[in-house]
This record gives sequence, C-alpha cells and structure tokens, in this order.
Amino acid sequence: MTAEELARVEAEIVDCRACPRLVEWREEVARVKVARFADQTYWGRPVPGFGDPAACVMVLGLAPAAHGGNRTGRVFTGDRSGDFLFASLHRTGFANRPTSVSADDGLRLTGAFIAAVNRCAPPANRPTPQERDTCLPFLEREIAALADLRVIVALGSFAWDGALRALAALGHPARPKPRFGHGMEAAVGPFAMLGCFHPSQQNTFTGKLTAPMLDDVFSRSRDLAAHPAARPGGPSDGAGSRSPA
Repeated sequence: MTAEELARVEAEIVDCRACPRLVEWREEVARVKVARFADQTYWGRPVPGFGDPAACVMVLGLAPAAHGGNRTGRVFTGDRSGDFLFASLHRTGFANRPTSVSADDGLRLTGAFIAAVNRCAPPANRPTPQERDTCLPFLEREIAALADLRVIVALGSFAWDGALRALAALGHPARPKPRFGHGMEAAVGPFAMLGCFHPSQQNTFTGKLTAPMLDDVFSRSRDLAAHPAARPGGPSDGAGSRSPA
C-alpha cells in the first residue's frame, strides 16, 4: 500500500488551497516570475514529496523555494540549495545523478524520500505557525506510508520541529523535546532523527555547512537505518538523544 498511499497524498497536496496567504504568494510568483526564468512555465502549486517508496531515510526541508520547487514542481529542484543537496546524495549513494534541474530530468532516489514541512513557497521563507500546522497532516501521512522508514534527516530547526510534531501526532512524542543541532541525534519512537544545517546559500557560502559535513550526515543516516542498535537509546522504542561529537 505504500506507493498507493503516497500517490493519494500527492494528489491531495497538489490540489490544496487551504492557506490563502500562501496560495496568493505562490501564484503571484508563478505569474510575475524573475528575469532568468521569464520563458518558463512555473508549477505554482503545492509541492509533494518524492523519492523511493521503500525509503529508509527521509530528508526533510522547510518549504519549496519560490523559484526552485515552486517553479519546477519538485522540492529542492532548480535552486542552489538543491545543487548542494543532490550532489551529496549522489556521493553517498542515494541519488543516481548529482544535479536536479527539472521534474523530468531522470533523477532517481534509492533508499531516500525528500519532503518539506510546508508544501507551498512562503513569503520570506517563513510560514506562520497556523500554516505549518495546516500542512503537517500531509507529512504525517507520508511518514506513515513509508513502511521501511527508519531515519529522518531534518534540514534546519524548522524541519526538526516539524518532524517532532508529526511524529507526536503519530503516537511518538519525544519527552524531553530534543534540541536541534548539526549532527544531533535523537531516538523518537521507532525512528532516529538526525539534525543537519540547511543547505541554503547563506550556510554553504559562509562555510557553516560544507560538502564533507553534509556527506557525513547522509553516511550516518545510512548507518542508523541499517543498524538500529547504533541509534541513541539503542534498539528500543524509548526516546533518547546524542549531541554532536
């Protein structure tokens, strides 16, 4: 049922108009465009997750970029953050190619599924708490549909918090709430959470996040998925956390 449920969630996501502010913004961006993409037709709709239905690792971001996912229809596709992200996923064996430029470019993920807490591009990259909470049931359903999921890599504190909220709604509250940090690990129910700085240009251009740092996160995610005993708190369902070394 995994692929079928993911397809149902995707269909509901792309038709969603629940948040008037986000609908207005995403459609205005798609209509006005920017000069470098003036000849392209923007997606201008909510962006679903994508990847391997048998994924053991979920990569979770904040929201689609206004001229990235909101243009191409695939999260982290067609922007600089995605360039950095997919190069690392390719190096660590999760992606068949190091770039992602369009939804039909032949990119395939193996063992990984990529999603975002919010599915519409928000003004200034800042969804409101209400917009976050309105969108979270989509993430909850994707997590539930991914039967082999073991690890969630949260790209930034917003994604970390969103993942914790989604897992709590699925019956896995984390107490005490683990704090976000790059390389932070936490066991939440049957899942391991792994924190990572977001691959934004602000972080990558300043060296706050480097390619080796991101590669280490994805390599660690593979280890955690393959070896439950390596999780913080061991193989049980109890919550625990481990600070970066």
